Amino acid sequence: MALLLGVDTGGTYTDAVLIRDEVEVIASAKSLTTRQDLAIGVGGAVRAVLAEADVAPGEVSLAALSTTLATNALVEGQGGRVALIYIGFAPQDLDRHGLREALKGDPALILAGGHTHAGSEAQKLDRDALIAFLETESAGVSGFAVASLFATRNPAHEVEVARIIQERTGAPVTCSHQLSAKLNGPKRALTAVLNARLIGMIDRLINRAADTLAEIGVEAPMMVVRGDGALMSAEQARTRPIETILSGPAASIVGARWMTGAENALVSDIGGTTTDVALIERGLPKIDPEGAQVGGFRTMVEAVAMRTTGLGGDSQVHLVTEGLSGGVTLGPRRVLPISLLASEAPEVVLPTLEAQLRAPVVGEYDGRFVRAIAGQPAVGLSEREAALLARIGSAVHPMGEVLRTRMEQSALTRLVDRGLVQVAGITPSDASHVLGRVEAWHKEAAEMALTIFARRRVGSGDMVAKDAETLAQMIVDQLTEQTALTLLESVFAEEAQSFGGDPKELARHILLRRGFAGHRGLLALDARVNVDVIGLGASAPSYYPAVGERLRCTMILPEHAGVANAIGAVVGRITQRRSGTVTAPSEGRYRVHFDTGPQDFTASEAALEALEDYLRREAVQAAEEAGAEDIHVHVTRDLRLAEVEARQVFVEATLTVEASGRPRVAHA
Repeated sequence: MALLLGVDTGGTYTDAVLIRDEVEVIASAKSLTTRQDLAIGVGGAVRAVLAEADVAPGEVSLAALSTTLATNALVEGQGGRVALIYIGFAPQDLDRHGLREALKGDPALILAGGHTHAGSEAQKLDRDALIAFLETESAGVSGFAVASLFATRNPAHEVEVARIIQERTGAPVTCSHQLSAKLNGPKRALTAVLNARLIGMIDRLINRAADTLAEIGVEAPMMVVRGDGALMSAEQARTRPIETILSGPAASIVGARWMTGAENALVSDIGGTTTDVALIERGLPKIDPEGAQVGGFRTMVEAVAMRTTGLGGDSQVHLVTEGLSGGVTLGPRRVLPISLLASEAPEVVLPTLEAQLRAPVVGEYDGRFVRAIAGQPAVGLSEREAALLARIGSAVHPMGEVLRTRMEQSALTRLVDRGLVQVAGITPSDASHVLGRVEAWHKEAAEMALTIFARRRVGSGDMVAKDAETLAQMIVDQLTEQTALTLLESVFAEEAQSFGGDPKELARHILLRRGFAGHRGLLALDARVNVDVIGLGASAPSYYPAVGERLRCTMILPEHAGVANAIGAVVGRITQRRSGTVTAPSEGRYRVHFDTGPQDFTASEAALEALEDYLRREAVQAAEEAGAEDIHVHVTRDLRLAEVEARQVFVEATLTVEASGRPRVAHA
């Protein structure tokens, strides 16, 4: 008998599940995610699930971790301070693919060097400029990203720059050629920057999770879920954390398929921070050929084709002041629910809300609180940011007591972006407490906070709602509407026959809205989503039946929908892919672009065989290091040929080798 332990660290909850022999869920449990120390939440969930199943820790055969941490960090703009070394590119290339936006003011060095399309050196590498940059800019940098012109044709300059950085700073370095074998330098650079930004965060998570499992007595090897739903070793995840973006959502797809056996379905997974929508086609998650897109950034990471929206149970509620009627909208930021904060710090939250309720006028920051997240490295802060963080200290504060000037609002936003401070405010979770749908935290605090918010004025001068219950229903209705729109955008994006418009605009088109309402006039209009939707997430049973009614589709809510990510984490396969290219710089010469540098052959088949052998060894070795057994290898050749004077001429070839197997488990 093999006992498999799956753990998912989400924005709000950490889930754990035990599966026997890959066929039966025998126990599941939840614990609040503790951002100040993720190990507390992991330990709480694991101990609870072992106790529920009455299983000794030593009986666990395999542990696997999925996480929305990287996804949430990119959606919310969080992560460590990084530096980009951009070799052989022009300064204007920083504006391509959102690279400058991703840097968020962090330092970048445009360095002479780089290679040509054929792999020969375009310019000599300017080592002196690199060393001078490191002497002035390396302080407070948690990770370096290195991207060189045509590094996938010859990575020599990236390798040399990484060596110098590590010798002089000891900081982790991400080289772009290690993340993708594809061309498009700015996009590779963007992926490397995001990877470098995530390294410290994911490393802390994996280390603390591994230490916690060891303390509990779980000695089984630990795996981590990648963004395509496959498993990788914890060590691989430490160096390539960018591959864990969409890890949690990808695991939920695998879990949805395992629970329902669905061949074709939309999967919608609502968490605390995001709603993730993906498609199962012919029993497999659909992969995004253009690379994962998260938080507005299109990366080169192979991942499930998924639309991730900042919409969840803990999404911030905003007042709509445009127009006379007003209303509310949700997200994309996550805030700490007032009901949760009140259960943790009632001595601050309850008296503050009571005082704000007695006030004749609603203050700008009423019903909102801030607290620092302990244990996070506070480096690279401005003087104003550092002073604000020191003022917050280790306590919970009403926001109005902390922000003394309007200029400090941007400083607070920056601290939140860096993961140093949490903001608390009303959320759909609070609304569910007011409506009696959820009883997990402090209902009275939620009612007071919603009453305060309901007194805010819209464009007509009227209050946004007459009482807390009315506002709570407005918030839940808005969650239903935004979820339905997110699903419709995904449907239009994935539709086989394109409608020729922006999915976001099509989802909101008046004809579609009338069709869902069953319009009958001179026209008869009917519309529905023509595929089943699998609703996942702990709050899915509360919110998603209304979404199914709105879209006139079958809504499937599996028994273990609340722990689908944890299930998917442990029933996946280990898969490692390696890709490489063969080019033809001149007639009769076939150049293989190895990681160690280019090598020429006189016959195309000899070049292809040499590259395939090399990639096969690399992929199989990586799969074995990740803990795979019974490895199967699949090779894909993408040949580009041109017809010249009635004969086929070799232009270029891309080879991809995939090595896949089940994780090794110890059977009790």
